[in-house]
Amino acid sequence: MTVSDHRFIDGKAVQQRLLAEVRAKVQEASATRPIGRLVSVSIGPSPEVAVYVRNQARGAAAAGIPFDQQLWPSEITQEEAKRLIVEMNDRDDVLGIILQRPVPAHINVRSLQSAIHPLKDVEGMNPASIGNIVYNDVAMAPCTAAAAVELLRETGLQMQGLEVVMIGHSEIVGKPAAFLLMAEGATVTICHHMTRNLAMHSRRADAVVVAVGKAHLIGPDMIKPGAAVIDIGINQVTDPDGTVRIVGDVDTDRVKEVAGWITPVPGGVGPVTVAILMRNAVTAHQRQIAAGWLQS
Repeated sequence: MTVSDHRFIDGKAVQQRLLAEVRAKVQEASATRPIGRLVSVSIGPSPEVAVYVRNQARGAAAAGIPFDQQLWPSEITQEEAKRLIVEMNDRDDVLGIILQRPVPAHINVRSLQSAIHPLKDVEGMNPASIGNIVYNDVAMAPCTAAAAVELLRETGLQMQGLEVVMIGHSEIVGKPAAFLLMAEGATVTICHHMTRNLAMHSRRADAVVVAVGKAHLIGPDMIKPGAAVIDIGINQVTDPDGTVRIVGDVDTDRVKEVAGWITPVPGGVGPVTVAILMRNAVTAHQRQIAAGWLQS
């Protein structure tokens, strides 16, 4: 599998273009008022989280946005974590707050996401931010969901009236992605683990977006010829020889023979998610100025 194959949507190329656009906006905004820093909060050490943080740090550097990595102790209490977040909400030098997941079992992640002020919620995870999508206010949408839509737009397909099947209905990806697609004018069917005859739905779609966390769930018999396939899944599999690989929810090598466009895993949605995070950060800066939080 090579991204040079015309069927693959190159997420890294899309990321580079978006980050260049963000960098230009950051330079323009910094001419009148310096951009604050993005604060990444990790609670307790985690190798998986560390990978995400490194990718975000590289994206911030490419966009020209200061990036502050904070590692809070795993034994921190819910009350102390919330207090620290509220303090950052009030700081002019903090542009946005990124709460890395997973968190320790005693931490209520939804409560902490709710504590991040919507104007500093660059991940789009505050319930108010997700609720804004219902009203077509999509400028600070959840990053992975927005990345999926960005990659679908990359195909050049007309979004208005496009028949899309969203497989997966999580609060942070599936549901927001469905609302974002509807805001673009697409006709969206949401499928999940209780859906009967999944293939019946997916085979009629012009585009299939899948985010369920089940390796190779989607095979070529489930895709209409020429359809676009956006694979958000990230799964770790071990081959018989012990080799560990990252694969998506789509059986990519087989489905690409049927699909018109498909995102590789890795190298598809992941890089674009980072770029969307930086785009959200610039939007946050603009909205903080508009709200009178910052003096332009």
